[in-house]
Amino acid sequence: MTHDFVIFAGTATPDLASKIAHELGVELGACICERFPDSEVSVRLLEGVRRKEVFIVQSTSPPVDEHLIELLALADACRRAAAARITAVIPYFGYARADKRNGRREPITASMVADLLQAVGINQVLTLDLHAPQIEGFFRIPVDSLTAVPTLTEALHKRVPPWAVVVSPDAGRVQMATQYAQRLDTSVVVLHKRRESGTETTVTRVVGDVRDRPCLIIDDMISTGGTIAKAIEALLAAGARPEITLAATHGLLVKGALDKLSHEAVQEIFITDTIAASTTDWPKLHVISVAPLIAAAIRRFIADQSISDLF
Repeated sequence: MTHDFVIFAGTATPDLASKIAHELGVELGACICERFPDSEVSVRLLEGVRRKEVFIVQSTSPPVDEHLIELLALADACRRAAAARITAVIPYFGYARADKRNGRREPITASMVADLLQAVGINQVLTLDLHAPQIEGFFRIPVDSLTAVPTLTEALHKRVPPWAVVVSPDAGRVQMATQYAQRLDTSVVVLHKRRESGTETTVTRVVGDVRDRPCLIIDDMISTGGTIAKAIEALLAAGARPEITLAATHGLLVKGALDKLSHEAVQEIFITDTIAASTTDWPKLHVISVAPLIAAAIRRFIADQSISDLF
């Protein structure tokens, strides 16, 4: 494989970007990302990208707006430096929950972000486990959303007993839960919930039998931990064994999340490194790298090959 490409890293996930570059046998492209005293972003490429394929690795994780503007600035710099093609590798795609209007006077922010990414010259987007798959429809450029399910199930195989049941926290995650269940050769239980606010939900019903069975609760992301905490209560009330494992692609784990997840029934939590870990001193937390998966996709992009076998 020739090295007629370059990988730049923003400040959101530098460790993941380094691992991706290592998988591909290259060094990260040299660039500077810093802030002016008034907090405006300043980026500068320290190597040429003319006629090269460019990959910019940057999750739009908290602080979301800062990381988004940084990604846009890096892409604009590459476009103005005559890059041949610019692929935004966005392991965690922020604003993905804002995919529709819940009221008449609200923005569809996910669509706005898609417009911004295309406006600065990004030619392709690579991401993982979009919260709302229909977001691809906001783009006029190729969007490839990989899944971390195979990566996480590989780590879970030796940790989750074969008689455990996979739990979808809501109807929207049934497809993902089914993928976990197929790979772990078990069944799926679904929780029906009612959202009270942006941070509060109530589980109204457990659909399926969890009596005397360990549970694997899955989700695409863990943010405040509120949904998971309510799911744990509902499962235990339905007779599940107090042996619960959690798995999610994106571990946002905002302030207070770990307190909500520190239930005695929770044995282990598995997340990936799509977001830089906010804590490393919690024994229950395991961070699994998706660098090999992303590197495999990039390798295929460079060779103009299909990535269908990675889904």
